[in-house]
Amino acid sequence: MGIRNRTHWAIAALVAMGMVAPAHGEGNLASRPERLPDTEINGVDLTLSEHEYHLETGKYYRWRIVSDGSDEFAVKAPELFRNSWIDQVVIDDLEVKPMGLYSVEFDDEGTIDIWFVPIRPGRYEFWVDGYEDRGMSGDFIVD
Repeated sequence: MGIRNRTHWAIAALVAMGMVAPAHGEGNLASRPERLPDTEINGVDLTLSEHEYHLETGKYYRWRIVSDGSDEFAVKAPELFRNSWIDQVVIDDLEVKPMGLYSVEFDDEGTIDIWFVPIRPGRYEFWVDGYEDRGMSGDFIVD
């Protein structure tokens, strides 16, 4: 049995045991992404403009995060990013094609766009690191 067949059977066994969830992808990845409402970080009031997003697996999305620059903020969504295909991250019209993503950080005023496709259903938290207990957090609910 070749390495490809052994790998296939090993993954199938892990899925059957519930140790690995299968990926889902039913959308048209060649289509334009659906633009989500911007998440605006207000560092003066320590608030976020959005706290909940409802997404579908396999659908292409663009998430814009905007910081007012009043402080340094790291926006984290590791489980969402781990369970999504990340197409690109755009900062000041410069594109980054990541192979993985944990968070994005603002050292100054600016905008970051994340283009992604969620591949597994679930509830995934996002937060501004260090400020989650002040309400600077939210959820992505992926069906």
